[in-house]
Amino acid sequence: MERLETLRGRLDEVNSKLLGLLNERAAIVREIGEVKEELGMAKYDPAREREMLERLVAANEGPFSDDQIKHLFKQIFNVSLGLQESNRKKELLVRRKRGQEDTVVRAKDVAIGGPAQTLIAGPCSVESYEQLRAVAASLKEAGVRVMRGGAFKPRTSPYDFQGLGEEGLAMLKTVAGEFGLVTISEIVNPAHMELAEKYIDIIQIGARNMQNFELLKAAGETRMPVVLKRGISATMEEFVLAAEYIVSRGNGQVILIERGIRTYEKWTRNTLDISAVPILKQETHLPVLVDVSHSTGRKDILVPCAKAALAAGADGIMVEVHPDPQVALSDADQQLDLGQFRSFCDAVKQSGLLKA
Repeated sequence: MERLETLRGRLDEVNSKLLGLLNERAAIVREIGEVKEELGMAKYDPAREREMLERLVAANEGPFSDDQIKHLFKQIFNVSLGLQESNRKKELLVRRKRGQEDTVVRAKDVAIGGPAQTLIAGPCSVESYEQLRAVAASLKEAGVRVMRGGAFKPRTSPYDFQGLGEEGLAMLKTVAGEFGLVTISEIVNPAHMELAEKYIDIIQIGARNMQNFELLKAAGETRMPVVLKRGISATMEEFVLAAEYIVSRGNGQVILIERGIRTYEKWTRNTLDISAVPILKQETHLPVLVDVSHSTGRKDILVPCAKAALAAGADGIMVEVHPDPQVALSDADQQLDLGQFRSFCDAVKQSGLLKA
């Protein structure tokens, strides 16, 4: 028994030394990570890892086998790499710091984020002055201050309607001015940022362009608010890093939109990831909205999905509306007509979940 206690004492001493050495190693690894960051090098270097393992195996005198040594040290290497990643994550500009207040994005006299929640509505595509005026009048009647409308339309098929381009942006500006509305429209080309500044109030970067890095950089160099939609198959980490591209260029006016992700489900257009709302609110300080039209593709479930989003903490809802969806040039099946839009607004407001 005495011998056992002696051996256990020696083992405790070795454990303490190992702990000290592991922490010393971790500090060196972090410093290496900082140097690599400055040099623009990748954090993970497989050739360097292989070289270290070969040296360790060559020096191994047992009783651990060579495979066991490789396994043990690969675990240490993986945890060390994780330290570099977690350190980088903590340093992201979009990441919420302890006690940090929510970012409130302002476009004219409209605030997105903060205590109030925002409804954003409008047609998928800008088609005509008559269409826009009918929608704008309905929005104003419902007390909705922000109108969306696509002028540049990245479509799956090259033969589908691609939008009216600059002409559509000019229509948006004219009609918004008549009705006192704030406008959102998608920009798909970095060269079109000047058009955005000329015609609209908020730039939208759509799901298909979430990782168009040159577009993200260009948006970051403007001082306009930017709505960034989550990519069709993007993880939340990829989504947050896309926002970081914009913020790192000096533009902190970024709004995140969960618009559904592609899964195996066929009964909805996409799968609305409600869990993204509280996670993004927890991990970042940016406003988080939910696009219930694109995430579901179904008019019959827009109200419950909007309620769910607001209950989860979303800062607002985006929904598509058209005077006559049957003849819409894009997304005809998911756009509400004007009567349905009024009913949608009434139901959401009466739920008590929408904070004005």
